[in-house]
Amino acid sequence: MKQLLLLFFFTLSLQAQFQINGIVKESASNQALAFATITTNNGINSITDVDGKFAVISKTPITFFTVSYIGYTKIKTDVQKNTGFYTISLTQKTDHLNEVVINPENAALSIITKTIALKDNNNPQKRLPHFAYKTYNKLIVSANPDSISGQIDSIIVRRTKKGIYYKIDSTNYKFKNTVNTRHLFQTEKISQFQFTDNTLKETILGTKMAGLKQPLYEILSFNLQSFSIYDTKYELFETKYISPIADNAPEEYHYKLLDTVTINGRNSYMVYFKNKKKSKSKGLEGVLYIDQNSYAVAKATLRIRGLLNITSNHEFEYFPEENIWFPVHKNFRIIKGKNDDDIRIFGGTIQFDGDVDDFKSRKKQPSDYIYLRSESHNFDIEKNKNTVLKNPYFAVEIEQNAFDKEESFWNSYRKDSIDIRSKKTYSELDSIALRKKIASRVRLGKKIINGYLPIGFFDMDLRKIFSYNNYEGFRLGLGGVTNERLSKNFRIEGYYAYGTKDGTFKGSIGAAVRMDKEANSWLGFAYTDDVREIASTTFSTEKKPFKIYDPRPINISTFYNYVSWKSYFETKKIPKTESIWELTHSEIEPKFDYAFLHKEKLYTAYTMTTAMVSIQWSPFSDFMQTPTDRIETEKRFPKFSFQYSQTLGRLWGNDFNFSKFDFKTEYEKKYLNGQKTSLLFQAGYALGDVPLTHLYNTSPNNITKENILKRITFGGKNSFETMFFNEFFSNKYAFFQFKHAFNRVTLFQKVKPSLVLVTRAAWGNLDHPEQHAGLDFKTLNDGFFESGIELNQIFNGLGLTTFFRYGPNQLPRFEDNIAIKLSYVLNLGF
Repeated sequence: MKQLLLLFFFTLSLQAQFQINGIVKESASNQALAFATITTNNGINSITDVDGKFAVISKTPITFFTVSYIGYTKIKTDVQKNTGFYTISLTQKTDHLNEVVINPENAALSIITKTIALKDNNNPQKRLPHFAYKTYNKLIVSANPDSISGQIDSIIVRRTKKGIYYKIDSTNYKFKNTVNTRHLFQTEKISQFQFTDNTLKETILGTKMAGLKQPLYEILSFNLQSFSIYDTKYELFETKYISPIADNAPEEYHYKLLDTVTINGRNSYMVYFKNKKKSKSKGLEGVLYIDQNSYAVAKATLRIRGLLNITSNHEFEYFPEENIWFPVHKNFRIIKGKNDDDIRIFGGTIQFDGDVDDFKSRKKQPSDYIYLRSESHNFDIEKNKNTVLKNPYFAVEIEQNAFDKEESFWNSYRKDSIDIRSKKTYSELDSIALRKKIASRVRLGKKIINGYLPIGFFDMDLRKIFSYNNYEGFRLGLGGVTNERLSKNFRIEGYYAYGTKDGTFKGSIGAAVRMDKEANSWLGFAYTDDVREIASTTFSTEKKPFKIYDPRPINISTFYNYVSWKSYFETKKIPKTESIWELTHSEIEPKFDYAFLHKEKLYTAYTMTTAMVSIQWSPFSDFMQTPTDRIETEKRFPKFSFQYSQTLGRLWGNDFNFSKFDFKTEYEKKYLNGQKTSLLFQAGYALGDVPLTHLYNTSPNNITKENILKRITFGGKNSFETMFFNEFFSNKYAFFQFKHAFNRVTLFQKVKPSLVLVTRAAWGNLDHPEQHAGLDFKTLNDGFFESGIELNQIFNGLGLTTFFRYGPNQLPRFEDNIAIKLSYVLNLGF
């Protein structure tokens, strides 16, 4: 999600009427004073940043402002008509601070300790059983034209004996003219928020995006900043940090008392906080304004400085009847920060000023001036009004007519009337989008990311064009599905392929009709004649990500052919789930030397009629209900998958009776330092008369070769790299995987591998192994264990992994227990 917003941010201010800028320094040392308080004549409170700089924007004239800093003499400065930048020098007081005395301990830490102790009493989501309010939000991507030089430059292209050749660079000139008249991107949103039973839900009443008739749902659900400052983890641009008032916050932050100010007529402490960890990434820092009586947060500013410099502000209003501060306004701003390497985005390059001593200055690019700003105003606040939430399992729900609101609707809700620059943003971007077919380009990009290329009313499946495995050889094909241009309620899908090694055509054809638009429920049928890996485990609800290549199937040589008729029903009707219900009749033929002994009869081919239900459940994720679908807006863990398959007696000539139960759960934890831990547990149990083709092989990925170098292939994602194909089979098994990814390590300037530690283990058993003839194999009674190191993205996406096999199934020759694999991570440029 973040990458999608970065694309808008770098490839496409609210311009106020009055603004003052400057820097605050200490007179004796000439050092900048971070987080000094700036107060204007019209009551605006602001603070300097970590470099001592400030910028105050006002809709009414600023005639004077005062600058104060605890321990220093306050200074009042009159605003001069032709002065755009002020340098303020503060002199330290000679007398000791005696205005605030909490106890002999550190004053700021004492204030924060009381704030933490009383936060449940001051948190609206803890204190109030119910509340509701409306929010007007405006998000723009823009630049301040006054900061941009409109000069047209000459650039030397090459030098020859005949002279020097130049080309004209008018990039900044054109960019300045553009942002003089309009923003680069703009969107508005009106929402109704309701809180009850510890659930906060957003209903989007109206929304529009400049240049897009159909807004991008992903941007509407994007959470730039946390709703509450009281949460244990504070979220800023999809990254979570320990809140400065979390229970364990004093272990993570330094605190300093800066000043005292008045907010809503109540005295408040200004407390500066900064992360204790000394790292290249400075972490979260900012200022909390703490009410001196209730120790509630009356205002908060939080900042991050790094690849992006991010500032988040929260403002509250005091309600005396409830004795509570309620959020009424918040804003969020991003500008470009520092990074040692430039970033490529869809063929364009974003240049950064490196955070190193020997960095050389460069010519400023348009992306240096661009910023993103989001501002939200809460109004029509209702407290303690009991509200019954409709569909409380959706964090966000979009009303059906939210995209078709008249201008009168927007004028009734906007905080201020829309200015000329914003009006031109809508009209010009709508015109540009129509001329350059932006909607079609956005649609094309989303389809390709999901593995499809739209061609008219048909989406071609890019995964069906080319693949390779040891049985089929090169598999060449064509497939896809009809899209919404043909019909939103009916689809035809299928594929046709040919294997150059097995010399066989295979394919599938099917159709489905939509039964429920909101739950995205489809009823369909399909006919398939194809091959599949033996003993593989596939959850029908699992979405297969698009890959240029799929490494593991390359080495597979044992398949079975299946000719099947299938009817199915897929739906998201049950909250926070996706489910598929299937009834399938299949003719199975193993394409290797195999026979299954059942009731004293050997089967080399057999018939199966099976009912199956597959459910994926994401109980902790947040979902958005759009007019056409349900989208998982925030993926949280753990997630669970269940699948049950049952053959149906003698129905349609079914040869065997068996049941299969499959389960999988995934857990992922991202740490504040950028590292990530992933856990995967998977298990299966099959009982009855189960042929080897439908047992479990626990995903081996090692080919049988004498020399270790001949076994080097591409590694898989969740496969056993040291387990040989067809080495183990089970009818019941349990698999566990642990992965821990560290931050990228800089070995050389362009060599920054991602280090991942991996451990895998599996246990299993096979009832009646004597029923299976044709393959020599073992069982997993004693368990299988391997551990390894992945060095991914060493150079241009290529990496190297090494795994070692140990435990009861360790092989006699040392080198046979080692697997060396290549890895590849495709960087799409985000």
